[in-house]
Amino acid sequence: MFLTKIINQFGDNNYMIKKSKKIIVAGLVTTLTAAYLFGSFAQAKETAKKFTPSTAKEKLEAYIKFTQILNLIESQYVDDVNTTDLVDKALKGLMTNLDAHSTFMDTKSYKDLTVQTKGEFGGLGISIGMKEGALTVIAPIDGTPAFRAGVKSGDIILKINDKATIGMTIDESVKIMRGKPGTSLVLTIIRKKEPKPLKIKITRDIIKIQSVYAKKIEDNILYIHVTSFDQKVVKGVKEAMDEHNNTQGIILDLRNNPGGLLDQAVGLVDLFVNDGVIVSQKGKVKTENLDYKAHTKDSDTHTPIVTLINGGSASASEIVSGALQDYNRSIVVGEKTFGKGSVQVVMPIGEDEALKLTVARYYLPSGRTIQALGVTPDITVHLGKIEFQEDPIMLKERDLKKHLESELEKMEKETVKTTDTNSSEENNETKVDDTIITEEQLYKDAQLKSAVDILKALIITNKGKR
Repeated sequence: MFLTKIINQFGDNNYMIKKSKKIIVAGLVTTLTAAYLFGSFAQAKETAKKFTPSTAKEKLEAYIKFTQILNLIESQYVDDVNTTDLVDKALKGLMTNLDAHSTFMDTKSYKDLTVQTKGEFGGLGISIGMKEGALTVIAPIDGTPAFRAGVKSGDIILKINDKATIGMTIDESVKIMRGKPGTSLVLTIIRKKEPKPLKIKITRDIIKIQSVYAKKIEDNILYIHVTSFDQKVVKGVKEAMDEHNNTQGIILDLRNNPGGLLDQAVGLVDLFVNDGVIVSQKGKVKTENLDYKAHTKDSDTHTPIVTLINGGSASASEIVSGALQDYNRSIVVGEKTFGKGSVQVVMPIGEDEALKLTVARYYLPSGRTIQALGVTPDITVHLGKIEFQEDPIMLKERDLKKHLESELEKMEKETVKTTDTNSSEENNETKVDDTIITEEQLYKDAQLKSAVDILKALIITNKGKR
C-alpha cells in the first residue's frame, strides 16, 4: 500500500555543473547544503553487519566523490551527455539499491503514479514484487486479463514482450505492462515444475475489481472471498455478515490477494477483534511510528473463523491473517504468504518529480515482522484436488423399496418426455447458483475443503473464540 505525504519544497535546484573548478566548488557547497537538509541515506537492506553511521568527514568525501565523477563524465565521456539525465539515472540506481519498492520518479513516472491511484487504466490485473532479484507474480486478480490467461502466483517473469526483466525495477515493468485497453503483450514466464519457459499472450483491459464475494457452504457456513483491499472491503464484508446473520462459522479467503488499503485491513480485523493493537508501523522517524487499534463497537468475537492464505497473499492480506492468528481469533490454513510488510511514502520533489521511499515496516500484535518472512499458516495445505469414491453399498435395506419405486416412476416418465422437455431440462442443468459452493466444488479445492472441515470441528467443539 502506498501513502502520500507532502513535504516542504526546497526551491528550484536546477543547477548545472559546469566544466570549471570554480563551479565544482559551488556545486560542492550546494551538495553539502542538500546533505544537511536530507540527512544521510541509510542502507535499507538488513545485513548481518552492525550498522555504523558515516562521520561528517566521510559524508563530505562521498559528496565530493560524486561531484568529481559527474564532472569527469561531462568533460571526458566520448558522447555528449545531459547532466539532468545523468543525475536522474544515478538517483534511480541509488533508490533501487535500497530495496525493491523505493524509487526515484521523474516527471513521467510521477504522472503515471497519479493515473494509477486515481482510477481506471488499461492493464493486466496482476500484482508483482521482487523475490531474490527476480520479478515475481504475487497474484493475478480474479476476473482480470492475467487471471483469464492463466498467470499464476509465483510465476517469474523472464521477459515482457522482447525485453528481459533482469535488472528491471518494479515500476519499470509496470510501465511496460500498462497500456491502451485492447492492445496485447506477451509474458515469458518460468513456472515451478514446468520444464521450459511459458509464453502467455494477454490483452490489456480496464481493470475493474469486485473486492468482496460472499457465498454459502451448506446451511451454516459463510464463505467470504476478499480479492483485494479497496475502499469497499469493510462495508462489503459487514453487509455479507448482516445478510447471513444465522451463520455458525466463517471462511475468510485471502488467497491471491495482493493487498491494498491499510485502513480496510485494519477495519476488517476490527470486525472480529474488540481490543488491542491490530498492526504497528515502525520507522526511523518518530512520526512514522503508529499503532492501529481495535474498537469494542460491533465486533463479532464469537463466530469461529478459518482464514485461507497462500503465496499470493501479501501486504494487507498478511496484516489481516497475521493479526487474527496472533489473537487466536482464527485458524490460518494454506501456504506461507509473500512477505511484503513495508510502508512506502511518496514525497514530491519540486512540482513534477518525487521519491517513493520505504519509511517503515509493519509489525503484527505479537511483535513479529511480515517483511521477507510472511505469515506461516497454522495448518499447511497445498493446492490440489481431493479424489474420492462414493460408497459402493449406497442403499440400506429400509431404502431399497422406496428406491425401486422411484426408479420405476422415472422410467415411466421418460417414455412420455418430449424433445422440448428434454431440451428444457438440459438448459436447467447448466444453470449454476453462484451464491453457494457445492460439494463438487469443494473437492476440487483441497485448501477450501480442509478449511471447511476444520471450521466444522470448531463449530462442534465451540472453539475459535478469542
